[in-house]
This record gives sequence, structure tokens and C-alpha cells, in this order.
Amino acid sequence: MIKVIVVDDSAVVRQVLSGEISKAKDIEVVATAADPFIARDKIVALRPDVITLDLEMPRMDGLTFLAKLMKYYPLPVIVVSSLTPRGSETALRALEIGAVEVVGKPGTSYAVGDISAELIEKIRVASTARLRADSLPSSRPAAPASPPPLLKMTHKVLAIGASTGGTEAIRTVLTGLPATSPGIVIVQHMPEHFTASFAARLNDLCAMDVREARTGDLVSPGLALLAPGNRHMVLRRSGTQFSVELKDGPSVHYQRPSVDVLFHSVARQAGPNALGVILTGMGADGASGLLAMRQAGARTLAEDEKSCVVFGMPKEAIRLGAVEQTAPLGQMAGRILTTLSEYARLPAVASSTRT
Repeated sequence: MIKVIVVDDSAVVRQVLSGEISKAKDIEVVATAADPFIARDKIVALRPDVITLDLEMPRMDGLTFLAKLMKYYPLPVIVVSSLTPRGSETALRALEIGAVEVVGKPGTSYAVGDISAELIEKIRVASTARLRADSLPSSRPAAPASPPPLLKMTHKVLAIGASTGGTEAIRTVLTGLPATSPGIVIVQHMPEHFTASFAARLNDLCAMDVREARTGDLVSPGLALLAPGNRHMVLRRSGTQFSVELKDGPSVHYQRPSVDVLFHSVARQAGPNALGVILTGMGADGASGLLAMRQAGARTLAEDEKSCVVFGMPKEAIRLGAVEQTAPLGQMAGRILTTLSEYARLPAVASSTRT
């Protein structure tokens, strides 16, 4: 049984979440807590596998509690937050501190029935997550001393996909890349409204520009485009230019946006002009798309098992034969730069890629 403690100052929310979580036969809510001080004592006494955490609580706010928890008693934490702009910013900070997932709080834009299945699945995944000291927040890495001459390359696309643990993995990768990087397209499994805040935070940290994607945005050097929550993103090509299009459509691997949807479009539109990277995450989303990219001539990389918070998506991609090389997260930016510099020594192939 997976043991869970629900921490929320609202008695109603504690009751609702406990009731929904307890519907899963493999999960037991062993306690609830109205504030971090009560939670602290129950965590020490009951040793839960996962806790769900509200961020707005009396006596001690959730972020302060989370930071202390990660320092002295690290365990997987799922943040249950309101899907407001302010709530999104706070939840993103929680992910930076060490939380593994975020779900919307019932009573905001999500009804209880909408989040119960999602929360149960995230608890199962969180219970397997590996928390490491080197996964906790660190200072911004220095820019590469001598980045490869990326500006000499033309019409390259870097496509990145991630899920559980991916917000910090993406931050680590992007902050290690120079402003001269080729255009980047990213899918991170996140709820609607959170992606805009995540993109804004990355934009403050990275040498390149980062923003939430809009239909028609050009994929250009020095720009990273993040798929909005609840919208698929695909790559389009017109002549020698790449752009993105946002779509609705059904969920793929229970996800929208889906990494597979993006990667398959990159395979079709960019072929050998692309580099695909799959990072930490649960499930199989992105594996078949990365295989399609490799079969179309793209280079492909995956985060290795040791550095993944959840070795699900990379493992499945490796099993399919979609991955050319693996690398630990801390070395991924350097591996990307090395691979792109190899592109620079090859003839440009943009004119031969079919649309």
C-alpha cells in the first residue's frame, strides 16, 4: 500500500481529497493535517510514501514547509494548488524547491471528478520518484565558455519532451544552452495556465528567449517555445522556415499536450534537420515519436536512468530503439551542443526535407 498524508487548511478539501484518494485499492490515506506543524509530527510518526500539499496555509506557508521538508526529511510531494496566475507562480516555485507534481485544486477550474483519477495516478508515480540532493535548486549554471558556432547552422530544430520531474530538468538543460541555440520546441506535461508562468520563469533564467507558444510563431534561433497546457503543438514548415501550430484534438497517452504529437510532426517536417531529447517522465509518451524522428534522420538523446526522477518515458524510448545516446541530466546541455556542432560540419539539408 502507498501511504499518503493530505495537508490542507480546509477541512472540506481534506475530506474530499481523502475520499477520492481512498477509492484506489493500492493507496491508503494514513492521516490528514491542517497545517505544517501538525503535518511535521504525523510525517515523522507515520513515515508516508507521498504527501499532498496545499501552499496557502496558516502559521507556516507551504513553500517554507516544503523547503524544510526537502532539507531535513525529503519525500515525494504533490502540490494541490489553485489554477490562478498567483497560484501558478507559487506552484512553480514549489517544483523548483523539490515537489514532483502539481494538480489543480477542486473548486477552482477543476471539479473533483476531473482531478481524482489524475491525482491517484500521480500519487502512484510519485511513490516511485527518486529524490536526490543534486535535484534540488541550485544556482544558475555558467554559460558554456566556448559554445560551438551554432549561428553557422541553418534551419535546425531542437525538440524536447518531459513529464514528471521535467520542469527542473528542462530548466537545467535550457540554462546550459547559449542564446545562439537553434529554435527549440518543448512539451512538458502541465495543467492549463501553469505553462505561461513556467515559460516566464524560464525566460528570466535563460540566455535565450522563452515563451508560451502561439499558432504561427516562427521557430527561430535563440527562441524556445513551450506548448500551452491543454493544447497539442505541432511543427509546420513553409519553404525554409519552421513554425508551430496549436491544436485541440483528443489526448494522446492521456496527455494534451503530447510529446508524441510534437515529435511525430518534427519527424515529418524537419527530418534530419532535427534533434530530439526525451527527459524524465512517467509512461510512454514521446517514445514512438522519437523513434519516428530517428528513422527520419534526426539525432536523438535521452536522459539516463540514474538522473531521472521517473525513468519511464526515456526507458520506453530506449526499449523501442529510438535513442541514439543517453546522458545524465547535468551533462545533457553539453551533449546537445556537441551533437549540434556535428551538424555544423555537415552540409545543410533543409532544402531536401519534405513537407
